[in-house]
Amino acid sequence: MKKIISIFIFSLTFTLTSAQENFEVSTLRIGPFKVFMPKVDAEKIAGTKLTNSDGEKKNSVKYNGEIIQIDLFDNYINEANPSVSSITYMTTTSKKFKTKSGIGVGSSRDDLINTYRNYPNFSVRPDWDSNGKPIKDSGYFNIEDSQAGTLLSFKFVNNIVTEISVYLNEGC
Repeated sequence: MKKIISIFIFSLTFTLTSAQENFEVSTLRIGPFKVFMPKVDAEKIAGTKLTNSDGEKKNSVKYNGEIIQIDLFDNYINEANPSVSSITYMTTTSKKFKTKSGIGVGSSRDDLINTYRNYPNFSVRPDWDSNGKPIKDSGYFNIEDSQAGTLLSFKFVNNIVTEISVYLNEGC
């Protein structure tokens, strides 16, 4: 009987652990979706077909009730896989997604600066309108991951984070 109870508790623990939600954000991911993730793998997680982006239309994916916008493009991976459709850009406005440091939508600009002030490569820049003029009280706090070639970007309006994006850094 003790053996059966032990097996039951072990399997219950394993089931609960594997069913945990992933709301982590980093320079490579938003939740379970990662930059460079092949389209096939992203579709398995999304539970729906995804289309390559044309630069304007993004795939809107629900993950545990939260929306993530995903762009897919054909990318060079290596000689064996010269052109693979994979994730190049993700963004969310959900308050559930946070970095390991607890930064996410709703955090303040001061929270960003205090948390990442010792990070080796970050920048703060203004947002621009369609006429090329800076938008007052709107900007971006960017963290560059030079090893991965990605950026983690926090858009803030009135000093509060309103959007998180992760994407390839093409050096622009």
